[in-house]
Amino acid sequence: MASEVTATQTGFHKATSNSDCSHCAKDRSWFYWWTGASCDMLRTLEKRILSYLKTPFRGSFVDIGDCVGEADKLWTISLNTNSQNVPLVLLHGLGAGVALWVLNLDALARDRPVYAIDVLGFGRSSRPRFSSDPLVVEKQLVKSIEEWRRELNLPEMILLGHSMGGFIAASYALSYPDRLRHLILADPWGMPEKPKDFESNVRIRFWLKPIFAVSKMLNPLWAIRLAGPYGSSLVDRFRQDIVQKFSSVISDGKDISGYIHQCNSQNPTGEGAFHAMMQDFAWAKHPMLNRFGELKRTVPVTVLYGSKSWLLHTNPPDTLKQLGEKSHVRVRIIDGSGHHIYADDAESFNQMVNEACQTVDGDAGLASGVAEQKPQQDTTNL
Repeated sequence: MASEVTATQTGFHKATSNSDCSHCAKDRSWFYWWTGASCDMLRTLEKRILSYLKTPFRGSFVDIGDCVGEADKLWTISLNTNSQNVPLVLLHGLGAGVALWVLNLDALARDRPVYAIDVLGFGRSSRPRFSSDPLVVEKQLVKSIEEWRRELNLPEMILLGHSMGGFIAASYALSYPDRLRHLILADPWGMPEKPKDFESNVRIRFWLKPIFAVSKMLNPLWAIRLAGPYGSSLVDRFRQDIVQKFSSVISDGKDISGYIHQCNSQNPTGEGAFHAMMQDFAWAKHPMLNRFGELKRTVPVTVLYGSKSWLLHTNPPDTLKQLGEKSHVRVRIIDGSGHHIYADDAESFNQMVNEACQTVDGDAGLASGVAEQKPQQDTTNL
């Protein structure tokens, strides 16, 4: 079992106590009463899930100043920080948090420092009010990652983002390419444009159309908060597929559903940021693929997709081909995995991420080796 170390380490400038959840401290408004939001419960569930790690980890709030709000903080867990290899930084997707990397952290931190961040507006990080302008929101999120990097004094890093985190990571790469040694996009959201004929090709029952129309005006995970004290049960019942992904490690599945509930029962400013950036849930207003050609070729890119991911199947057929045509972009597909690629086949995901990271380390990284695993479909040369 890993232990959580709360003491501040070198580089965690102005880090605060790990019980300081600034966005909801002493806030007992009717909203928090109804949704059952509790920073203490969120911390407890995160700690319970991460206790399954074998690698010791450290948790701290990193003060990034007036990035969006007046005193923003990013909750960060770090592992193997004494390693001299290039650090790997993890950005989660919509509605998630650092604890959902539990199936990956041990393997990824074996040869290098690993940092997992609760994205600004999510998890235990600060929840400032973002702009309603999609490009401004994007810049605010990118700025939060850069301020975090500066506070930790990391000259270079490997940046990995899943889903929404992939969109943020790609945008960061466009703004700060000289800070990245490798960019890894795991089933990234917001890459292609929405197909012009999508609406005409999808048949929706007439009585569902007004429901979808209203839903587009709301934050994506509004139902969890609307359910109030039943939010955790709602997650457990309707997203049992996610809970089951962790069953090989987490003995009590209600820890996962409870954690997801607590991550999303609080003030949903991060969801609001996502809502501002999305055209419809599956597409961004400013797709990343339109800008990907601007990325400096000094930044190698690895894109991982799950063969059964809904994101892969909402993309235009030539999306992967467009990515594969860029010589500095390698696209790989994990057969049988869905959108939650990091948990569906954690072993293969960890292997592919480590392989990408080892290209940065050179011979020293390759010498450590990776356990042989079943081969996966590689679409590098599409």
